[in-house]
Amino acid sequence: MRVVEVVNQSDRNEFLDFPSVLFKADKSFIRHLDIDIEAVFDDKSNRFLQFGEAKRWLLKSDDKTIGKIAAFYHKEKIDKPFCGLGFFDCINNQEAANILFKTGLDWLKSKGFSNALAPINFGDRDSFWGLLIDGYTDPSYRENYNSSYYQQLFENYGFIKDFEQTTSVLKRGEFNIERFSKLSTRVLSNPKYKFRHFEISKHQQFADDFAEIYNKAWQNHSFYRPMSVEQVRKQIKSLSAIAPEKLNWFVYADGKPAGFYINVLNINSIFKKSKGKFNLCTKLRFLFNKSKIHSIRGIVFGVIPEYHNLGLEVGMIMKTYEQLQLNEFKHIQETELSWVGDFNPKMLSMFESLGARVSKVHYTYKIEF
Repeated sequence: MRVVEVVNQSDRNEFLDFPSVLFKADKSFIRHLDIDIEAVFDDKSNRFLQFGEAKRWLLKSDDKTIGKIAAFYHKEKIDKPFCGLGFFDCINNQEAANILFKTGLDWLKSKGFSNALAPINFGDRDSFWGLLIDGYTDPSYRENYNSSYYQQLFENYGFIKDFEQTTSVLKRGEFNIERFSKLSTRVLSNPKYKFRHFEISKHQQFADDFAEIYNKAWQNHSFYRPMSVEQVRKQIKSLSAIAPEKLNWFVYADGKPAGFYINVLNINSIFKKSKGKFNLCTKLRFLFNKSKIHSIRGIVFGVIPEYHNLGLEVGMIMKTYEQLQLNEFKHIQETELSWVGDFNPKMLSMFESLGARVSKVHYTYKIEF
């Protein structure tokens, strides 16, 4: 077995294609879009590359690819440099996995690091983050998917679970509306609070509001990185086609931004036949099948600290629920509530109270080296 650094277009193509070969018999597998993976390693698209580096490797056996991995770090915060491994895929062979892990960790060690997280994204946590431990079906857009044997490959090498993230599903008809109707009525009728759904025609104002809420709500989290208004505007532009206006809500307290609940259409099933390519056929397939998508995915939910425990979260959920009862959204049969860490028991408890059930579990591992 030999390790090959990804340095040219042929290597990059192999890095992108390998999961399709590895999972060709797995009916649940859906290949990520190539443009989404490549954006992670493009310094024009990934702001974290301004403060660090990323490298990718392939593992070959008799010129056949049997595994891949990436390693990255950034020093945006000089006092809190950050690094990790990601985009790992490998045949069920511990020796092969060990070679890949050691390759990435040796490179990180050469950059002055002594511990790392894996498997993670070189960027925001809402994409390509965590090892799938339970729920090996229906992967969502930009959500990590892997075989069950990956867990042993990681743990046998010495990776230890750092935290757990869960995805929950709330199906139409199972929303526990009676439990929350009294609280939501009180919040929604309070003149102090105003609830507004997103409007693309006013995207600049909503971008300003999102950035303000995000930076206040997440500033004390260990993974927090401030977001600029320009970054938010780019995100809005990229998500505008899959984020229905009336299913994305903001709440204002005394006229000031206080919280948001952002949902996107769960579009991954449309990409099953695209083979990773976002071309004209993929775009047409999306346009013709958009009204048939049966699920939405909540990708971020936040309220600034001074308005915690006042019911604003429930108010935004109720507003979304009300819209889902309209004919316009009758095809939506479930809501996926994604990426809630075990360090956030209040949110987990609220989801359970809503009537949601855990559908997927991902682990984020840590290793000292």
